[in-house]
Amino acid sequence: MLKQKISSRWQRWINRRIPRSDTQAFSQRNIFIVPTGAGVVFGVLLLIMLITGINYQNSLIYLMTFALGAVFVGAMHQTHRNLSGLTLALIRAGEGTAGDDVPFYLRLSAGKDTSVAISLSVEDSRLDGVHIRAGAASDLVLPIPSAHRGYLRPDRIRIETRFPFGLLKAWSWLRLSSAGIAYPRPLVAPEAGSLVDDGSESRAAQPRVGQDNADLRPWREGDLSQRVMWKRFARSGQMVVADWQGEQGSPHWLDFNSFPGADAELRLSYLAWLVADRVQKGAKFGLNLPGEVIDPDSGAAHGERCLRALAVWGEQPPREHDALPFGTRQTLDVQPAGKRV
Repeated sequence: MLKQKISSRWQRWINRRIPRSDTQAFSQRNIFIVPTGAGVVFGVLLLIMLITGINYQNSLIYLMTFALGAVFVGAMHQTHRNLSGLTLALIRAGEGTAGDDVPFYLRLSAGKDTSVAISLSVEDSRLDGVHIRAGAASDLVLPIPSAHRGYLRPDRIRIETRFPFGLLKAWSWLRLSSAGIAYPRPLVAPEAGSLVDDGSESRAAQPRVGQDNADLRPWREGDLSQRVMWKRFARSGQMVVADWQGEQGSPHWLDFNSFPGADAELRLSYLAWLVADRVQKGAKFGLNLPGEVIDPDSGAAHGERCLRALAVWGEQPPREHDALPFGTRQTLDVQPAGKRV
């Protein structure tokens, strides 16, 4: 309990010290420095040498102790200066497929001093050996691991250095305000027709088929209520759905409602595969999601727009205190379709 309270207070203090921003300049206010394991051993040896020198009144031991102590103090100043004056900025939060690494594009700019052996890291990802000359800048790509579709925002990107001797480490953080996007992981979709009617002449010319030619099957989760045979349900208590012949919608539409019985996340994965397939073939298609409709178009830009819509469907953008290290995913009820965009 005490450990949790201390950790919570520490986190709040850090958050006040380093507010969320896509750009962070590092200075004495937000750089932290402590000895490494090697530095602690080095300090203990200095203490032993000092006690030995005092005990034996040996001038050579005094000389070595104070000389090595001066090296330690010089290393402390150099390690701190290696980060001081740097600016780390987010150029663009990347997009990728859930389960893969999503690239975040960063720019590291040096001040009046050259920065050597800088490392950037988040959980399960690290970028080492970054060197920035004085007054120069370098564009970097930091891969951020993802697990679920949705918005992806690591709580902190850690910047660290142990130069020159590895006796001390200085570090700070960039707490991003922008989030990347993780697309649903595509799964090969089963054969399914769209229920969206685009009102084309070919659709209007199709003959209407009577109820005698409908295929009846048990109701499955995700089936539309208007497809249920309610009269039969009133007589027998059985939920039966009619699959009408000729009821397939326009082939230009990818429809969320085309996969009865599948849960929402599985439907989104099917649609992600269909989007990639249509883009690869250069076909024209639209996307029908509950609450959002994207009109038919073609091309890579249209495909990316549809994938972004699939990625963030039902998700809210992260708030100030939210940390989403592996993407968001919520279980939501299907809502009626909204206006086209």
